[in-house]
Amino acid sequence: MMEISQAAIAEIERMQTVRQRLDTKLRVGFASGGCENFYYTLDLVDSIEDNDRVDRVGGISVSIDPQQSPYLDHLKLDYSEDLMGGGFRFENPLATKICGCGNSFAMSSSESERWQLPT
Repeated sequence: MMEISQAAIAEIERMQTVRQRLDTKLRVGFASGGCENFYYTLDLVDSIEDNDRVDRVGGISVSIDPQQSPYLDHLKLDYSEDLMGGGFRFENPLATKICGCGNSFAMSSSESERWQLPT
């Protein structure tokens, strides 16, 4: 199961409150693109896909596509602010390379081929 830091939980709850959508779920995933072939996706959603796995992490309902689940189960999601503003930070032990932006990552070549999406 993925981990969410207290700072990330607080930011997700803040976003839900600002949007006046307290019952939304956090959908976590990744897609093809970015500097290192893949990038993380985070969305607040009102409903889940039929086959999504839903976990409760720190009071947040997290929705994950079951096909992507093995690559996100050990993900650590954090939130921090600095002089440039705030943002979510991702730490995934399965990533073989990470872009300086922190949002783009690479997997082993066999896994990259498996997840390559058509353009």
